[in-house]
Amino acid sequence: MKFDTIIIGGGLSGLISGIRLSKQGQRCAIISSGQSALHFSSGSFDLLNTLPDGNSVNNPIEAIEELAKQAPTHPYTKLGSNKFSQLAKEAENFLKEVGISVKGDARKNHFRMTPMGTLKPTWLTLEDHMQGENADRISWKKISIFNVTGFLDFYTQFIVDELAKIGTTCTTHLINFPALEHLRKNPTEMRSVNIARVFDNQENLDEFARQIKAENGDCEIIALPAIVGLSRKDAVTYLQKEIGKPICLLPTLPPSVPGIQVQQQLRARFQEAGGVFMLGDIVIRAEKEDNRISRIYTNNHGDIPFSGKNVILATGSYFSQGLIADTERVYEPIFDLDVTFSSNREQWYDRNAFAAQPYQTFGVRTDKDFRGLYKGEAIENLYISGAILEGFNAIKEGCGAGVSILSALYVADRISSK
Repeated sequence: MKFDTIIIGGGLSGLISGIRLSKQGQRCAIISSGQSALHFSSGSFDLLNTLPDGNSVNNPIEAIEELAKQAPTHPYTKLGSNKFSQLAKEAENFLKEVGISVKGDARKNHFRMTPMGTLKPTWLTLEDHMQGENADRISWKKISIFNVTGFLDFYTQFIVDELAKIGTTCTTHLINFPALEHLRKNPTEMRSVNIARVFDNQENLDEFARQIKAENGDCEIIALPAIVGLSRKDAVTYLQKEIGKPICLLPTLPPSVPGIQVQQQLRARFQEAGGVFMLGDIVIRAEKEDNRISRIYTNNHGDIPFSGKNVILATGSYFSQGLIADTERVYEPIFDLDVTFSSNREQWYDRNAFAAQPYQTFGVRTDKDFRGLYKGEAIENLYISGAILEGFNAIKEGCGAGVSILSALYVADRISSK
C-alpha cells in the first residue's frame, strides 16, 4: 500500500499533521493502535506554563529565549522563537478551522478549572469550559453546580470549597430520572462517556434541561460536569436556549468527554480531507534502504507492506508505548532510534513524588528538522512529533499539548516543502 506520508500514531500530533498534509494534497495514512492521551484531556491545551527552573510563565512567546537557555534540547528551542510564535498563531487558527472552538492567546496564558476546583494556567480552552482571568478570580459570584446522582468522577464539594476561597458562592444540585437510574443499576457504568450517551438522546436532554431550569435559582451561570455532547456538538447551546442562562462545563476525572469529542472531530476532518485512518493496528517493524524508511509492516496486514515517501512517528510517550522502559534502558520499539536517557537508573526519578521527574524529559533525539536519529545520523524521511520527543517535561512545564501541536505543524510543513 503506497502513500505520500505514513503517520504512526492517531493522537493529537498524528491527526494534526495528517490533516495539514491531506489538505495540501498528500495521500496520507494514519496507523493507530487505539486510545490516545486525548481521552484524558481537561478540555484545555497548554503551551508553556512554567520554565524548567520553576518560574511561572505569563507570556509564552516572550519566554522562549529564556527557555532556550535552560533547555537546549527542548522542541521549542529547536523551533526558535520566531517559528514558535508563528506556529502558535497558526495552531489557534487551525483548531478553529477544523471546528474546534477555543479561546486563548499565546501572548497571555489564561486560567482554566481543574477537576479539583483549582485554577491553573493554560493556552487554549474549549469555548464552553469555565475560564478565569487569573489564579484567584473568575467572572461570576453566584454559580449553580449540577451533577448526576451517583456520578463519582466529579467532586462537587472540592469545587465549591475552592471557589469560595476566591469569593464565589455556589449552590449544588443533583439530577436524576429513569434513564440515569437504569444506567446506575451497574455502578461501573456511571462514567462520563456513558452518561454523555444518555444525554445524546433528545428526550433525556430535554428532561435534563427541565430539571435545571426548575432548580437553578438566581445564579448568574450554571456549571455542569463535562458529560454532555459526546455525539452532538450543540448540546450546551441547546441547554442554554432552553434554560435561558449561560452554561459552562467543568472537567471530570477521565475518561474525558471533551477529549473524545476533539479526537472524533480531528479524525472526521482527516478522513474528509482524503486521509485513511487505520484503527486498531500496530506497526511491528520497518525496513530501511539508503538511509530512508522503505517499508513498514503492521500486525493486521502481515506481509503486506506500507510504503511512503515520508514517515511521521507520533506514537506518544510511555502511556502509549511510543517509548518503553525496562530495567536497563529506555528505547523506541519500532525503528530503534536514538533515545536520550540516563545510564544510571537512580537518576531516572526523584523520590519526591511532587518534584520534576527526570524520566519525563527522556525521548527520541532529532536533528533541527525533527528527523529521527539512528546511531547519530538523521534518517532522511523519518520525522518525529509529539510526546515522544526529548527535552521537555510536559507535566511540570505545562507544554504537552503545545509540543504535540506545534511539532506536528512543523514536520508537516517540512514534508510539504520538499
